[in-house]
Formats: sequence, C-alpha cells, structure tokens
Amino acid sequence: MLRKLFEQATQKMPISVMTRLLMGSIFDTEWIDALFEKHRERQYSRELLFSTVVEMMSMVTLGVCHSLHSASQTYKDKLNVSLSSLYDKINRTEPKLLQVLVRESAMRLAPVLAPLNLPVTLPGYRMRVVDGNHLPSTEKRLTALKTKTGAALPGHTLVVYDLDQSLVTDIVPCEDAYTPESTILEPLLARAQPGDVWIADRHFCLKKVLMGWQIQNACFIVREAAQYHPRLAQESELHYVGRCDTGEVYEQTISLRDEVQTWRRIDVRLDHPTSSGETRLRIWSNLPAEVGAQKIADLYRRRWRIEGMFQRLEADLKSEIRTLGHPRAALLGFATAILAYNILALLKRVIEQAHQEQQVEVSTYYMANEVRMAYYGMMSFLPPEAWNSWIRLYQGPALGRLLLQIARYVDPQRIRVRQRGPKKPKTKSYTDSVTAHKHFSSARAIREAAL
Repeated sequence: MLRKLFEQATQKMPISVMTRLLMGSIFDTEWIDALFEKHRERQYSRELLFSTVVEMMSMVTLGVCHSLHSASQTYKDKLNVSLSSLYDKINRTEPKLLQVLVRESAMRLAPVLAPLNLPVTLPGYRMRVVDGNHLPSTEKRLTALKTKTGAALPGHTLVVYDLDQSLVTDIVPCEDAYTPESTILEPLLARAQPGDVWIADRHFCLKKVLMGWQIQNACFIVREAAQYHPRLAQESELHYVGRCDTGEVYEQTISLRDEVQTWRRIDVRLDHPTSSGETRLRIWSNLPAEVGAQKIADLYRRRWRIEGMFQRLEADLKSEIRTLGHPRAALLGFATAILAYNILALLKRVIEQAHQEQQVEVSTYYMANEVRMAYYGMMSFLPPEAWNSWIRLYQGPALGRLLLQIARYVDPQRIRVRQRGPKKPKTKSYTDSVTAHKHFSSARAIREAAL
C-alpha cells in the first residue's frame, strides 16, 4: 500500500518527493545530532535536539512555514520545550556549528551528483568563488535594540561557491557586522588545497590573503584593488595577448616586495566602461602559463555567479528573517537557507539533465513554489516510516540515479526560467514632497481614465 502511495506521489508531485528524499538522506537527524555533539563548545542537548531546530528552520527558509512560531506549532509533537526556550536555543547557536554543518553537508551532496557527469570549467582544477553576504537590518524586538535609532545589523557571512557543482561548499559566519571580510578569511585559507582556484573581488587583494593561498599551493584569480593592493617590487612590460569577450587583453609578470615567487597581472582594456565608469580591469593570478590570460579573464567574469546565487537566496528562499534580531539566530536562518538552496540547486541540475533534449533552464523560484504547495499534502498521507525505508535503500550515487528517474515526471516547461522583455525607459520628473504624499482612490482614477 505504501509503495503504491509513494509511486502516486512520485508521479503527481515529483519535486516535493525528490526534496524530501534529499533532506532525509543528507540531513538525517542522527547525523546532525552527532555533528552537534562533536563540534559543540558550550551548548548541550536535553529536551530539544539540534536536528529539530535545523529541521524547523529549514521549513521556514523553504517557505513551508511562515515563521519560526508557526513551525513550532507544526512540530509541537517533537518540541518538548516552551517557545521561549526554543528562541534561547537558536540565540545561542555557535557559528562554528553552522560552518561545519554547511561544509560537511555539501560533502555529503557531492556523491549524489556523480551520475550527472557535470562539465568541468577548468580541467584539473576545482573552481571556488568567495564573497561576503551582509544580512539586512532586523526588527528591534530584543531589549538591547529597542532604544537604538539606527538599523540593527545582525552580521555577515563569507560564502564559498563551487562553480562546477553550483553548490555552496563552505561558510564563515561572523556576528559583528562591522568586522571586515578579509579578517575572517583565515579558516578558508587553512582549508585551501592544491588544485583549488579561488576567485575573489578586489576586497581580497591583500598580501596575507594571496600569500595564504600561495603557501597552501592553491591558485587564485583576484581583481586588483585600486590603491591598497600589495606593493610591487618589480613588474615587466605589458604585452598584448589577444581579445576576450569584453575587450583587449594584456599581460605582465609581477613580484611582491620581500617575496621570491612571481605572479601574473592580466590587464583587460574594456570595450565599454563598467557601471562605475572604469575602463580597465586588472586581475592577479598565480595560475601556470598553460592557462592563458584570456581564459583567466573569462574565469573572473564567472565570479558574478555567486551574486546570482545571493539574489536567488533572497528571492526564492527566506534567507533574511527580519524577526530574528539576535545575530546568532539570524546567521542560523541564513545557514539553513543555504542548506535549502543546495538541495534546490542539486535538483535543478538533475531535472535539467533528465530533460537535456529540451535544453530548458529550470527556475529555483518555481521549484520552491512547487515544494510549498505540495509538501504538507504529501507528508500527510506518507508517514515518516515510509520515507525511512526508501532513504536507507538509496544513498550516494544510487540516490542520484533515483532522482534522475523521478525527474522524468517533472514538466520542465512548467518551472522554466521566464525571460522578461527590456524595460521601457522612463523620464523622472521632480515632485515635491506634499504632492508625493497625497493619496487618491484607485477606482476613481480608473473610472476617470476610461471616460
């Protein structure tokens, strides 16, 4: 009976079924609680398990539950503590736990991608894009925030994005919104490995950052900062190497003061100025000579994919929960949104692979909507024990092959990316504040326009 119900759910709501299978397989409660016990510092578990907190918060970030309060009502059978105890728990979530949770969950997702045979951006290398994401201001529900007049900023997070897997593979959460991103990069520098290529913006063009990757035998592609880049001891003459998609490319060899190794500086003379009016783009790299300057310029352009990922986090998921004013609670919400995004990003690649003959780009926004509409209905007639049997049966590459089979039931045209037309230019005219704040009846304005 349960098998028949599972097959019906697979055909009617395949995206929700795939989401539940991934969540149960990758983020099972025993693994999360074991991770908590291994890496916790001051926190402990009594009546409330860390896995329950993560599961509840993931339902909020996916949009299945409207808020943490509504999630607590949904999970009241598992929640043996009061609502205030729940908030105390999330307000004390240690940033180190979030970092380990995201990093190790991404490692568990990697074997599921194996059957897809994803293309490689640069053969022999792993492409890593690093950038920071600052959370917006929150509501001032905490006592310490109520007397403040300015915006309450809960912190920021350094995010590592894998270009080939389209997954977030690591984060460094920071509670202090004023802490510079480059000062919290040390954990990522320590975990850099040979074969990595780190792509970063000008904020990371610092000697300690670049030398940190160099010491780890990792490669980097970093945009040069205009004034505060490391001081150079020597630079060769620029020589022309050809064109890329955005302009003419020049290259030269550079070396730092008190350092023996030499690096490369790629100078791109842009055909069209940037939005800030810049006409030249300088990029530093320690990639070997067999990787051409034009290829390096093209790779740096792909750094903007992480910006698109941040936009999808904000638009498709609830990564910014304004009601969570405590920095640790807000960072927990952002980290669980990354877990949800990784699931949707993996399913996006699976669906596109299953329907590659149609060459359709799948939208994570419409995928998230499918999950929101069907998740509760699916879970109401398929009990947890039915899922547990399937989850134990399919792990790693076997789960990836099962997802490919289920993805055949998805209509890719229904969840494809919609391209909007170009915006019509509008001339802005001055309006005084009195006129701007006046109000009118929309119904009367429409009737008058129809006359």
